[in-house]
Amino acid sequence: MATGERNDPYRSFNFRVEIDGLTVGSFSEVGGLTSDGDAVDYREGTDLPLTVRKLMGLRKYGNISLKRGYTQNRELWEWYRNIVNGVADRRNGTIVLMDEERRDVLRWNFENGWINKIEAPSFKATGNEVAIESVEIVHEGLTLA
Repeated sequence: MATGERNDPYRSFNFRVEIDGLTVGSFSEVGGLTSDGDAVDYREGTDLPLTVRKLMGLRKYGNISLKRGYTQNRELWEWYRNIVNGVADRRNGTIVLMDEERRDVLRWNFENGWINKIEAPSFKATGNEVAIESVEIVHEGLTLA
């Protein structure tokens, strides 16, 4: 006997990446969509409980890691070159989760991001793997929409 409408979770393989000013949106892996914060211990001498209060501290956001198969597209390297040359090239972006019918269902938006690390693929003469490049984007905010 059915008790309600079935509500299956979304699969992690239906996603795309949107970054201001870049046409690159095909990645094989995205990670680092994390946020946490520091708790600040505080106590006044007149506090009656013999415990420390926990106040909310600063928020911190993990680096977003993106991996993709290497192609002729050099947009990520050009963005990274701007950063290396001292150009404050900060961009906003979104990681979009899609359902089985490829409709957008959730969006993680990051703000003021820039590439802090870029890694060329590893090479192995006896290997059969796709050449993968990866980047780490640092940013100043993560929201779920």
